[in-house]
Amino acid sequence: MFPKKRIKFSERTGNLVTIFRPYSPIAEEFRSIRSNIQFQTIDQSFSSLMVTSAAPGEGKSTMAANIAAVFAAQGKKVLLVDADLRNPSLHFFFNCSNREGLTTLLSEDPDSTDGLIHRTYQRNLFFLPTGTLPPNPSELLSSSKMDDWMVLLEAEFDLVIYDLPPIVTVTDAQIMAGKTDGTIFVVRNNVTDRKTMMKAKQLLELAQANVIGVLFNGKKKERKNQDVYGYYGSAGGVR
Repeated sequence: MFPKKRIKFSERTGNLVTIFRPYSPIAEEFRSIRSNIQFQTIDQSFSSLMVTSAAPGEGKSTMAANIAAVFAAQGKKVLLVDADLRNPSLHFFFNCSNREGLTTLLSEDPDSTDGLIHRTYQRNLFFLPTGTLPPNPSELLSSSKMDDWMVLLEAEFDLVIYDLPPIVTVTDAQIMAGKTDGTIFVVRNNVTDRKTMMKAKQLLELAQANVIGVLFNGKKKERKNQDVYGYYGSAGGVR
């Protein structure tokens, strides 16, 4: 597997605070999140992780990208996969095309990932876009081809992180929750209502998801009025 040429970042990558503002308070929050994930999974086999939320607009893609970056900064070989086959956004973060990617692997049956995986300016961090959006995302994610490619990718990388659509909106995250080693659930301040959050919790339980943490996004600091992130180390954070 030989990734494409290195990505050129642009102004649209401002959400990647852990890469472009590595000494900022927010970047430090993400390093704390990394540590909490590692403590939470210390006795578990851990090679894949998915990130989802209850509803759109909660910042799950930003969370997924920055979590991937801090694990890569630690020395792990990390692959970030945009598995939101309905409304992808990570290719904007990394300033690359999403014409080819995950759906190419699942629908065109190539022999390898050559030319599909991109390098980034973060050492050890690689990116697989969605590819052309399909009419049947759930069927592709639940297919045996997806299972086979997940095994191959996890053999090539130390950690594979999948960005999934909101779990209440469509079934994709439920499908992937049963395939990955752990799930991170994102909740956004003043966006996630209690009813939707409880529905998401129920769906994750039905999927037998291993929820290793809940991320609270958007709490304001009292003094500087900055957004910060909180981490809760179990599904018990959603009540």
